[in-house]
Amino acid sequence: MLYVEPGGYYEHGLQSAKPVIACVVGRWKSKLTRAVGHAGALAGSGDDAETKERWFMEMVGVEGIFTPQKPVCSAKGAVVINIAHIPLALTKVMALNGHAPDFKPHGDLSLKAWFGGNHGFKLPPELDIPVVEAIAPYDAQIAELARQVGAALLRQPMKDCSGASQMDPATQVTSVHGRSILELAQQPLEANFALPLVHEGAGENDRALLNVAVGAEVNLHGDAALAAADAAREAGNSPNTVMAAATSIIGPKRVEKALAGADALITLFAQSGLTDARDESFDFRRIAVPDTVRATFIADRRDPRAEAMLEAVTRRGAKSAFLRFLREMKAPVHADAVLAGIATTLAWGPLMRRRISRLTARTLPWYLRLYGVMIGASVPGGRHAADSFCGIPMKELLQSWSLTDLVFLAVTGRRPAPGQSEPLQVLIGLLISNGPGAISAQGAKGAVSSDGPQTPGRVQINKAMVGFLTHSGYSHGGNGYEGMAFLIEQFRDTRLSDPKSREHGLDLRELARRFARSYKQDKDQGRELGSGEPRALPGVHHPVFKGKPVNVDPRERFLAKLLEERGDYNVFHDYYRALVQALYDEGVSPYVFCVNIDAVIAALLLGMFWQDYRAGRLTERDLETAAFTVFLYGRMIGSAAEIDDHLNRGRNMDTRTPPDRCRFVT
Repeated sequence: MLYVEPGGYYEHGLQSAKPVIACVVGRWKSKLTRAVGHAGALAGSGDDAETKERWFMEMVGVEGIFTPQKPVCSAKGAVVINIAHIPLALTKVMALNGHAPDFKPHGDLSLKAWFGGNHGFKLPPELDIPVVEAIAPYDAQIAELARQVGAALLRQPMKDCSGASQMDPATQVTSVHGRSILELAQQPLEANFALPLVHEGAGENDRALLNVAVGAEVNLHGDAALAAADAAREAGNSPNTVMAAATSIIGPKRVEKALAGADALITLFAQSGLTDARDESFDFRRIAVPDTVRATFIADRRDPRAEAMLEAVTRRGAKSAFLRFLREMKAPVHADAVLAGIATTLAWGPLMRRRISRLTARTLPWYLRLYGVMIGASVPGGRHAADSFCGIPMKELLQSWSLTDLVFLAVTGRRPAPGQSEPLQVLIGLLISNGPGAISAQGAKGAVSSDGPQTPGRVQINKAMVGFLTHSGYSHGGNGYEGMAFLIEQFRDTRLSDPKSREHGLDLRELARRFARSYKQDKDQGRELGSGEPRALPGVHHPVFKGKPVNVDPRERFLAKLLEERGDYNVFHDYYRALVQALYDEGVSPYVFCVNIDAVIAALLLGMFWQDYRAGRLTERDLETAAFTVFLYGRMIGSAAEIDDHLNRGRNMDTRTPPDRCRFVT
């Protein structure tokens, strides 16, 4: 038996005293116009596949290729071009030499897959190959492999690396698990809360569950986390520090029952045949639940919070096999069990498809609780009451509010009008991530690395969130206020009443030209006096997008188009566009600067708060806090992705800088 590829003359003139079956492959090579590597790269005139077929046909004395339909062969051998035809060709040639098979044939040579999966796609019959039981000893090994749940990720050095986020070097647009932040900015906020951890977008059912799970955690009335946040706030700390004070309270003991519940549900259902976590018709009778496992979910007495969550899920029409399983316990379950049931529902599909690990699914309740606590901690304690949050009854929040509207309530303290919270959704989507190199992401990853991800049970996810929070600040996080402060300065003395109305009555071009002339004068004067350049203009220019007559930040253009399609208008964004043209027209810049994404963020946020600012309901300090808080809401989602990724892939202390790369400076 010879397996022959194009290239070389080694087989030319070959002689053999034994019968030969020659399988010649690579006819496709002759159709290419460039070298392709391996033997095919050597093929040239006279040593391509078809020429080699002729060599062997002459050698064995046949005039064609052997196929099952036309079994051309001789006692000296045969030539095949399909490896699957080799056994039949061998049998035919050996028969011509007087040799029968050593045993009777059984079965056939059709493809019999030991592994397979169509990933939910409906395939035509010829491609939808059934999976068959493997032969021993592989059958036992495969059965053991099938009992493993979720993805298994390779641990590797993760310093300056990420399996969760990446930035396109051409556009400087970040994506999280393959989804661009420009796309995420158009998604409901609750869908974005799920993506970093389940690696898939959340459908309507899962979004309803997320609204209940996170909404149930925001009211911190009587909780030590709120006391810590209020103490930090009263001490004059920045919003991220206030949030960190509360986050540090949500340690392992605060989530151990929820994590144990998720672990128990995964173990109970992993081999049950449940593929769709929304299938409430699933027959639970096939699952044996030991009393010790059942006790994981049972409360000592009625738990009003658990009952409120379950009622809210029902009111929203959401489906969950795991919540139905808990309801049929015929005993009161605690709120941690409900949180575990919701988290396992969200994680089940990706877990069964091995897109996420069991570790991710098991720890998902911790992230969901942290999301709610961090939002709640950003709101002063006086707005948390026993049965309401910011004046809204908890029953209403749980049963009908979206997370988008909830964060609007947390930032503004008031109920949003229809569509009013959508700009906030866009802002948070844009702020989810700017890649693993961001200071905030490094803080989160470093906290995981220092706990030791190779022993995942030791990693404190709340501490990793604190790492992101302590690595945020007024430059990285609060700088959205700089753009707002600039816009306030430009519009303070105008009669602008509604920044969302195109009929604002202002001459934006004249406003922009007036500022550009003043800025040029300051710049020229500073050059003459040697006092340096005037202050940098926030939201204008970007070091990546420059060098052309007219510079463009594709993120800003994307958002401008999005706002236009929605029929939205923002006078501050319009002013920024007039400003970059005026800076060029007045000779301040050699080309038209781009309006960068920070300018759009500042413009959208100020557009939300302008009337409150004008009416004296909000101060400039309030605006700074709001801008910082919105950044933190977005970045906690992106940090969750980095924490989970590092927890699954990282090694102990792998974000440490090697000593030989450290420098001492004077």
